[in-house]
Amino acid sequence: MNRLVKPNVSSRLPLRINRRKRALITAILITAFMLLIGVGGMLMGDSQLATNLGNRNVPPSLSHLFGTDWLGRDMFTRTVKGLTLSISVGMIAATCSAVIATTIGIAAATLGKTADRFLSWVIDLFLSVPHLVTLILIAFVCGGGIKGVIIGISLTHWPSLSRIIRAEVLQLRSSEYIKVSKRLGKSSWWIATRHLLPHLLPQLLIGLLLLFPHAILHEAAITFLGLGLSPHQPAIGIILSEAMRYLSTGMWWLAVFPGLCLLVVVRSFDRIGDHLRTLLDPRRAND
Repeated sequence: MNRLVKPNVSSRLPLRINRRKRALITAILITAFMLLIGVGGMLMGDSQLATNLGNRNVPPSLSHLFGTDWLGRDMFTRTVKGLTLSISVGMIAATCSAVIATTIGIAAATLGKTADRFLSWVIDLFLSVPHLVTLILIAFVCGGGIKGVIIGISLTHWPSLSRIIRAEVLQLRSSEYIKVSKRLGKSSWWIATRHLLPHLLPQLLIGLLLLFPHAILHEAAITFLGLGLSPHQPAIGIILSEAMRYLSTGMWWLAVFPGLCLLVVVRSFDRIGDHLRTLLDPRRAND
């Protein structure tokens, strides 16, 4: 029996190691790709965004990879700058939302039953309302623009992560070292900063990365509806909204390339989150 078991174990081990290595390599490559988009968008000049009626409605070519629009503006430059703006807005909004989720999740699990009931009710209340509806209302009240979009996304995308943090903290509270710290007279703040937060960092990092796709898509959605960023900014939602008027004339490249690039960026962040979950979560390390 031992001879039959050992080959199986040894044959599975390289597969597990290779899977983790593949996850690490893929995460590094996707991160480098995202950084390339961000740096490229910041380094690109605004000369290609100027109106040039001599290059109007040019289809994709070597000189204009994504073609030009009805004003002669280079669509590749507009798309890269729009993706850079979307990534920046999504990063700020997702970070703020993760901070809110961490604060509420820890508070619900450590401040007693009354606070837990109230904060759990608030979490359920936000989860019961569609994100996009609440996001539109908050962005409209805040006056729209980048500020309104960031505030709206920050205040609507925290409930799911907050529930995960709360459940994780409740599980950690039953640990022996937490009970020992309480018996030694340590304060709740000391326990939260010294014991809870170090254990929550992997979940926070993964949750933060998984918030990015939702933040970017919702930013593009409300901008497409005209309630987000300013029309003068090269945002993906604005590009897609303007392209809808010209699709019937055969200018398909105005919507196809920006839309595909947006999906690639969103999917890339989703993949990074999945790979980091495999690398950081010990319960999934041997999947």
